[in-house]
Amino acid sequence: MNNTVDSLTALSPIDGRYASKTNKLRAFTSEYALIYYRVFVELNWFRFLANQEDILELPKLNKQSDEILNEIINLFSKTDAEEIKKLEATTNHDVKAVEYFLKSRFAKSNDEALIKSSEFIHFACTSEDINNLAYALMLKDARDEVMIPEIIALRESLANMAIQYAEVPMLARTHGQIASPTTMGKEMAVFVYRLQSQLDKLKDSLILGKLNGAVGNYNAHLAAYPNFDWHKASQNFVESLNLTWNPLTTQIEPHDYIAELFNTFARINTIALDLDRDLWAYISIGYFKQKKIEGETGSSTMPHKVNPIDFENSEGNLGIANAILTHLAQKLPISRWQRDLTDSTVLRNVGSGLAYSLIAYQAAIKGITKLELDENRLNEDLCKSWEVLAEPIQTIMRMHGLEEPYEKLKTLTRGEQLSEDNIEKLIDQLELPDAAKEQIHQLHPKNYIGDAKRLVDNLLSNRSN
Repeated sequence: MNNTVDSLTALSPIDGRYASKTNKLRAFTSEYALIYYRVFVELNWFRFLANQEDILELPKLNKQSDEILNEIINLFSKTDAEEIKKLEATTNHDVKAVEYFLKSRFAKSNDEALIKSSEFIHFACTSEDINNLAYALMLKDARDEVMIPEIIALRESLANMAIQYAEVPMLARTHGQIASPTTMGKEMAVFVYRLQSQLDKLKDSLILGKLNGAVGNYNAHLAAYPNFDWHKASQNFVESLNLTWNPLTTQIEPHDYIAELFNTFARINTIALDLDRDLWAYISIGYFKQKKIEGETGSSTMPHKVNPIDFENSEGNLGIANAILTHLAQKLPISRWQRDLTDSTVLRNVGSGLAYSLIAYQAAIKGITKLELDENRLNEDLCKSWEVLAEPIQTIMRMHGLEEPYEKLKTLTRGEQLSEDNIEKLIDQLELPDAAKEQIHQLHPKNYIGDAKRLVDNLLSNRSN
C-alpha cells in the first residue's frame, strides 16, 4: 500500500477528490495555518507588552528587534511549522512547542535585546489565551477572504437569473400542484433575498477573543504586576487584532460566538440546499435544459441522459457541512467547570464544515452556468392551465358583491383542468358589469403574474455588496 498522501490516498475528499475546490481554505484552517496564527499571536503579545511603559523589565523594541519579529511572522514557512511539530513531539504540547521555537529564533537572531527578553514570550498566558485568538483569527480570515466571496458569487449567479427571467411567466406550484403564475426571475429573486439576509448577519457576526490567564482572573498577571491595568491591556490587545474582546470567561473563551457563526453558515447552507432541490425539480419537469459538456457522460448505460449532478453534488455536501457545523455549534459552548479538553479536538475540525460548504457553493454555481430556460415548455404548461384564473375571477366577483364567489368557482374548477373556452363561457354567465367581464377577458395565465417584475426590480436595486 502506498502511504504517500495525495489526491488518491487522502482520507477525506476535502484534501482528495475536491482538493482543488478547497485550496483557498488551507491558508486559514489547516494545521499549518493554526501554527502560523499561534506564532502571530505570541509575537504580537510580546510586542504589545514591550510597548507598555509600566512593564519596565521589557524595554521598548528597537528598530532591529522589531524587524526581526516581522521577519519571523512574514517569512514563516512550512519548514518553520515542521520544526514546531518536531518540538511538539518532545513536549507533547502544541503551544509550548511554539514558545520554544520562538525562544530558539530569538537566540539565533544575535539580537541582545530579544535574547534578554525571551522569557516575556507567552508571558502570563495559558495555552487557551493563544489558541482562542488563533482560532478567532482563522475563522475571521476564512469567513472574510474565502466564504463570503463564494456566497456572494452564488448570490450574484441567482441575481443574474432573476434579472434575465424577471418577466418570464411560469406556473407556480404549491403542495406540488399548479398554482397562480409567477415568473422564474421572481422565484430566483426570493433566494437572492434569503441569501442576502443571512449574508448580512454573517458579515456582522462578532468574532470574540480573550487574554486573561489560566482561569480568566488575571491571577499570574497581577502576581507579577499588581498595579497594572490588565483588564484594559487585555481589551486593547484583543481589539488590536480586530477582534471583539470578551471580558469575562473561564480558562476558555466559551465559543458562543462560534456557535452563532456556524449556525449562520448552516442557515445559508439550508437556503442553498432548498435552491438545489428547486432547480433539480425545474430540470426534471423540463423548465430548464442543461448545456451539454463535450466529453461528459450522464449515465453508464443510458446515453441520452444529462443529469443534474452539480445540484446533487451541492445538496450532498451541504448535508455533510451542516452535520459538522451543527455539531460544532452544539458542542463547543459546553465545557465542564473552568475547562475540559473536548473542545480542543473538536476545534480542529472547523475547516471541515467550511470546506464542505465551499464545495457545495461551487457546485451550485457551476450547475447554474449550465442552465438554459426552455420558455416554450413554460408557455406550454401555462396555456394548459386556465383554471388558475379562478382566483382572480372570484376576487373580482367579491369586489362586485356577488354571493359565494369562491364556492361557485370551487364547484366549477376544483381538481379540473379547464380550457380557454370553458373560462370564456364561465365569464359570460357571470352577473357582472360588462367592464368587469372585459377586465377578466383580458386575463391569461401568461399575464396573470401580479407584481413579479417590480418585486425583482426593487430587490436588485437595493441589494448590498
